Amino acid sequence: MTERTFVMIKPDGVKKGLTDEIASRIRESNLKIIEMKQMELDRETAEELYSVHEGKEFFEKLVKHVTAGPVIPMLVEGDNAIKRMREIIGATNPEEAEEGTIRADFGSDITNNIIHSADSPESFKREARIFFSEDQI
Repeated sequence: MTERTFVMIKPDGVKKGLTDEIASRIRESNLKIIEMKQMELDRETAEELYSVHEGKEFFEKLVKHVTAGPVIPMLVEGDNAIKRMREIIGATNPEEAEEGTIRADFGSDITNNIIHSADSPESFKREARIFFSEDQI
């Protein structure tokens, strides 16, 4: 089933120069990057993106991290794109991520884990609308 998902390279991934490597891994997995841009997040946008974690102890740290530098939001399309992207990026904690995943290869800790990806169709719809217009989605 062809679907779309939302992906975002976080500031630590951009700072490490991993944008091309991550884009290559996505394409090598037979997924297509439909939209991609570079931007800086303000606090309000970061809080909206991570609103599902509001009130949790790591929320503030997460918001500070994603507002610390440029990010690369993307729309990615392909068969089972949501599930496949989650497999490509690996577990949230790089120490628990499978070898060969983006987070295992490049992440340094649970906050500095390089990349975000929607975990469900509902998350995709909510997150993508924060960064892209309806005609892009």
